[in-house]
Amino acid sequence: MTEPWTLLKVLQWTAAHLKSKGVENGRLDAELLLCDLLDLDRVGLYLNFDRPLQQSELAAYRERVRRRAQREPLQHIVGHAGFWTLDLQVGPEALVPRADTEILVEEALKRLPDSDAAVLDVGTGSGCIALALAGEKPMLRLTGLDRSGAALQLAARNAESTGLAERIEWLPGDLRDLPSGPWRMIVSNPPYIPRADLSALMPEVRDFEPVEALDGGPDGLDAYRALAGQTDCLADGGWLLVEIGIGQAEAVRGLFAAAGLDELFVRDDYAGIPRVVGGRKKHQHSA
Repeated sequence: MTEPWTLLKVLQWTAAHLKSKGVENGRLDAELLLCDLLDLDRVGLYLNFDRPLQQSELAAYRERVRRRAQREPLQHIVGHAGFWTLDLQVGPEALVPRADTEILVEEALKRLPDSDAAVLDVGTGSGCIALALAGEKPMLRLTGLDRSGAALQLAARNAESTGLAERIEWLPGDLRDLPSGPWRMIVSNPPYIPRADLSALMPEVRDFEPVEALDGGPDGLDAYRALAGQTDCLADGGWLLVEIGIGQAEAVRGLFAAAGLDELFVRDDYAGIPRVVGGRKKHQHSA
């Protein structure tokens, strides 16, 4: 008689299998896939290590492991990801929300009033930035802009599931042609990977996330040039805040300075890497 596949046994096998396929955190991913399948937290998993998996559970888990071994993102397999205080639906329609982008939310919140203000989230994707801001500042009027209809549908579903649907308008559009506003703030996590670097990205990103959300043009700066060229959409004293890639801080800061923005700043993420650049439109004094 063969030994049953207990939770511990299946985790040990899966961790080794995922490692052999190049998955960095094979054991953690094995646990998270099983937690989601069995509706347990990780403590619950440890308390049930000796429990045998039923055949139906084993079959469902094997399918998840097969997908992860092909380097499909864990978040796509379980269908959701945490961002800020929210649990959001994710999928191939948009980038998976990342902790780095929470730095952009932090900096936006520091500069937004608690009163009525119009904010534009450019390239909204899953809606994560707009939804995080809406949840923290009930008076904001938010608009999420994206060229992808599928991404906007995903964002709208996330707005419904988080109870924030009344707070945000979702608009189809391109970052090269922003709605006129005037906006108290424009925030964006735009495409910023230099085109030649796309092929070297992790398979989870390169093969499963939308290339139009990654490709920043030949030098990775196309989106920042486009945004910096549209500061007329900002209200007087309005802010433009963007997430940036590694090594882009000085170039983006220079673009913002050339566009006439002041109070320029660069904010590092918690790994000490410059992650957000921002600037403010000067107040126009009438003669």
